[in-house]
Amino acid sequence: MSKWFYDYKKEFIRGMAARNASPETLSGYTKDLEMTNRFLEQKYNGFVMLDDIKTQDLEDYLTMLRVERNYQPASVNRHLNTLRSFYKFAIRKGWTKENVVAPIDQLKAPKKERTYMDVKEYEELVQAVQHPTIKTVIQFLFYTGLRITECLSLTLEDVDLDKEIIFVEHGKGNKQRKVPISPKLMPILKTYLKTIRPKTDSNYFFALAKTGRVSDVYVNRVLHETTRKLGWKKTITCHVLRHSFASNLVKNDVHIVHIQKLLGHADLKTTSVYVHANQEQLAQAIQLL
Repeated sequence: MSKWFYDYKKEFIRGMAARNASPETLSGYTKDLEMTNRFLEQKYNGFVMLDDIKTQDLEDYLTMLRVERNYQPASVNRHLNTLRSFYKFAIRKGWTKENVVAPIDQLKAPKKERTYMDVKEYEELVQAVQHPTIKTVIQFLFYTGLRITECLSLTLEDVDLDKEIIFVEHGKGNKQRKVPISPKLMPILKTYLKTIRPKTDSNYFFALAKTGRVSDVYVNRVLHETTRKLGWKKTITCHVLRHSFASNLVKNDVHIVHIQKLLGHADLKTTSVYVHANQEQLAQAIQLL
């Protein structure tokens, strides 16, 4: 017997959590489906049964996001992908037989050229950062390509300076990987442990005296304040540092499969977005023919 959409939404999130979905994924799916539920309840003036939802209802919801809330195509598509994941799960569980989201096409989203920093910009940025721990985090991200959540979750045992390896235990999708420590990063980490890291009971590699750890919000805030002080028009975030790591490997002709493994991507297609080609590089490539 069909139940309320609201109840199935909660079961879907529990199911995703059981499959080791990341906290970020769970939070995103929860927010998207709660917005969907609110829209449907307002439209029908009450609770909505899963089997009562039609394709037109979901098309109306996505149109509302685009027209009334001014969501960009990429954001609307994200909500659509959440609904696709929900219905795929619902059909597998036998909650419904009809995938009403299947006929809905994605919006065409313009592909943005991703922001990244070259080595010269990175050095200028690092010199301008005043906070010694945050400066080390920024250097770490630039030379390892770790996601900020992976970086700030590292324990003292995860960073093996003797073996020159970083053990990423809680990557996206709970995947594990090993990332070699760059010779340029090694002295930075030794100095951090010796003179910067506070004496604390915290086992996190990156720690502050007050909290025993570092938050991603704090790192991004320092990045924002520093780039504003430098007068940069570029928006630099923790993810831009990860992107810069990949882009600079591409510039140095590192094979994309190796970059994929360092970044912890499950799909090579995800890694391919980090491959830049400006007009000058394209012209040089043609000359090789």
